[in-house]
Amino acid sequence: MSRPSPENRAVPPSGGDAEKLLEIVLRTVVELRPQAAEGLHVNLHSMLDRDLGIDSLARVELWSRIEHEFGVRLPENLFASADTPADVLRVLHSRPGAEAVRPLPSSEVPVATGQTPDTARTLIEVLEWHVHHQPQQPHVRLLGDSDQTQDISYGALHQGALAVAAGLQRSGLRAGQTVALMLPTGSDFLHGFFGILLAGGVPVPIYPPLRLSQIEDHLRRQAGILCNAEAKMLITVTQAKLLARLIQPQVPSLTRIASVAELSEGGECMTPVRQPDDIAFLQYTSGSTGQPKGVMVSHANLLANLRAMGRALKVGPQDVFVSWLPMYHDMGLIGAWLGSLYYGYSLVLMSPLAFLARPARWLWAIDRFRGTMSAAPNFAYELCLNKLADGDLEGLDLSSWRLAFNGAEPVSPETLQRFAERFVRYGLAPTALAPVYGLAEATLGVAFPPLDRGPLIDRVQRDAFQTHGNALPAEADSSATLRFVSSGRPLPGHQIRIVDGSGIELPERSEGHLQFRGPSTSAGYYRNPEETRRVLRDGWFDSLDFAYMAGGEVYLTGRAKDLIIRAGRNIYPYDVEAAVGNLPGLRKGCIAVFGSPEPATGTERLVVLAETSEKDAAARQQLQQEVNRIVFDLTGVAPDDIVLAPPHSVLKTSSGKLRRAASRELYERGEVGRPHLAVWRQLLRLVLQALRGHFGRGWQTCRAALYAAYLWLLFWLVTPLTWLAVAILPRQRWCRSFTRMASRLFLRLAGVPFSVTGLEHLPSSSVSVLAANHASYLDGVILCAALPPQFSFVAKRELAGQWIAGRFLRKLGARFVERFDLQRSAADTESLAEALQTGQPLVFFPEGTFTREPGLRTFHMGAFVLAARAGVPLLPVAICGTRRVLRDGQWFPRRGAIHVNVCPPLLAQGPDWMEAIKLRDATTAALLEHLDESERTRHAG
Repeated sequence: MSRPSPENRAVPPSGGDAEKLLEIVLRTVVELRPQAAEGLHVNLHSMLDRDLGIDSLARVELWSRIEHEFGVRLPENLFASADTPADVLRVLHSRPGAEAVRPLPSSEVPVATGQTPDTARTLIEVLEWHVHHQPQQPHVRLLGDSDQTQDISYGALHQGALAVAAGLQRSGLRAGQTVALMLPTGSDFLHGFFGILLAGGVPVPIYPPLRLSQIEDHLRRQAGILCNAEAKMLITVTQAKLLARLIQPQVPSLTRIASVAELSEGGECMTPVRQPDDIAFLQYTSGSTGQPKGVMVSHANLLANLRAMGRALKVGPQDVFVSWLPMYHDMGLIGAWLGSLYYGYSLVLMSPLAFLARPARWLWAIDRFRGTMSAAPNFAYELCLNKLADGDLEGLDLSSWRLAFNGAEPVSPETLQRFAERFVRYGLAPTALAPVYGLAEATLGVAFPPLDRGPLIDRVQRDAFQTHGNALPAEADSSATLRFVSSGRPLPGHQIRIVDGSGIELPERSEGHLQFRGPSTSAGYYRNPEETRRVLRDGWFDSLDFAYMAGGEVYLTGRAKDLIIRAGRNIYPYDVEAAVGNLPGLRKGCIAVFGSPEPATGTERLVVLAETSEKDAAARQQLQQEVNRIVFDLTGVAPDDIVLAPPHSVLKTSSGKLRRAASRELYERGEVGRPHLAVWRQLLRLVLQALRGHFGRGWQTCRAALYAAYLWLLFWLVTPLTWLAVAILPRQRWCRSFTRMASRLFLRLAGVPFSVTGLEHLPSSSVSVLAANHASYLDGVILCAALPPQFSFVAKRELAGQWIAGRFLRKLGARFVERFDLQRSAADTESLAEALQTGQPLVFFPEGTFTREPGLRTFHMGAFVLAARAGVPLLPVAICGTRRVLRDGQWFPRRGAIHVNVCPPLLAQGPDWMEAIKLRDATTAALLEHLDESERTRHAG
């Protein structure tokens, strides 16, 4: 969708002062940050600095425009005191002849662009926003078995939820108590979920049984979740109520089991006030383990994730999401339903059973309702490939499908390729396929690929990866390769890092533990502090997944946990092993359950390896049937393979623990039940394999640690001597020359490959401004080593007051600017202009600061406004490699090459604001052209 330029955005002729003011603010922000214009929302309570990124120079331009277009002169103190457009509006309203000043409640704040609840702080406020703005607008379209539809509007959802909330409060539910929700996909689930929220409770979605005949066993397996959550009530279907009461003695907190219909029999609801940090719902990551983990998802987590995903995917009311995903799963609950609720796009919702029974219904629903987005695990795409004949698809049109998310289980590159090849004839764009990564602990989404790119598959050398964990790119004709699918880049405002077993961040293309952090990250597990402490440290959450980064994108390689994903269902092996081990005829404690990749189905095979001494064929067949029954009853799926092996086939550690991974490898090699090698040969093979792996990885870790220690020792030797020499030397030029020499010596002794190109672009006689990207603490050292000694650095004023850093920088002729006091910041800008007029060239870091995330941050306008006003050339300077050597927040430097490129000079065509904007954009383009791929990712995204 094209976006009108700021110049063509007409100011409403009679829309009132508020609308006119917001239009001026919006126009200025779009000029500053054109990449953020899509989905940009400005209201009277938007913070000028924090929300809109208007720095002191941009504020000068904004004030000039407001004064010109309103024909007023604003008070000088307003320049520094105004935090929001509402502050300016109050002054405008106080001028003679204007309407009286009055406070504007949030419900009356006009929104300049878009129709989304950007000011909402909780999920309840999101629903209330839609009820206020579009109560009759259809929200969810339920697709029944006969393809009949039932539309639920925002108003109807709200009314139905209020009725449920009233029933819960009559039953004694208090704010903050948990209510389990065991319902199939349908209106009852939607009303029940929001009814719990409106009553002040915390929903706990748990999955319903596939068949009502299994309800008793199913509920018994859910008792662990209900106990951990301390569920006060359980909302379920009417038919399950009597059987559900069987587990009440196991759940002391459970006081009532009711249906939605019973709770909705009348009454009024008093909705308690909920805060952003309150728990919105509990998302349990297991349904069959003895120690279930309930992820605490707060309202703030949820809204942050929805907003970040919406920004990355550029969603809007024009989208249509078609979903069969179960509502107890985070991808169905959040990605499909709550995402559609927030952004106001239509959701077509069908039962998971409808898809499993007839996969074609999913694709035909996308055709019928012109779906633009849909999501499914890998097995669903594989199911469509294997189960649907060409006759089932005749006339199918998938041209509207712009985002086909593939997540929730390992993504197969073969599935992606085959699905694209087959369905391109039905209008599906291959670029629509979008492998994604997320987990409940991050609310939902963690990484998404760039739009319209399609899947990115990385081929790596098998031996280097399996032995050392190095994902080295493989040659095109190499056969010993592994293929991994990119899950994209971290969501805006979120971060991913890969660490080793000691928590030290690894360089690109090194496999390790994937950790993440950001506003969507959960505070941990409900009533499980031990597990929370194990995975959450210093704000970083351990995903328990293995991965590597390449080009700023994340590639999942495996799971550190024993979780088995079978047809989209999470299966934990220890419960199955315990149950199967109770069968007479099998050796208790000698059962291994694991998943084995199955390329033909795009999912994992569920394998049960059990030891038995039974020889009789009939008895062995009976054992296999019993194992099949137990596994199906416990997990809902039948095992793909049951291997009855002789004693001592299941591998264990010396302490008696099962070695599932090793047993899986034995199974996949077809060696289960074969005569064992001699003990000494087994020991020798294991020792050699262990030594090879441990030596390779251990030597890498040791080398990295030794290098880091050497680098810091070198730093603390060179730095004090440099500081002392600069403090003693009487002339500024001598100080600069000595610092340049010391910086080059430090890099040489550190063994850092360092190179500089483009120095010929520096003007020999005229004054200039240099604008460099900022990625690391090393950038200042690098520029001292790279540039001739006539440049003055522009630094933040806080450093001027420091005795060590301030004295050093002043002796080098650094210029200081204020970052927080707006009036002083503007004054400092004038001081810099005077320095240019006296012939002093300046070096700026326009980003102002740096973070550990790759990519360029939004530029401040100081360097570009000064260069434009003074009419001097501006030279972009691209610094490559410093972030990899020493990343922010990681005091563990790594060896890497650093290169500095001085780009050709740019010259503004005039002194005004728009020419400064053009100069900034040209600088951005020049830097992006010379930065490596990993440093371009954020700006490109």
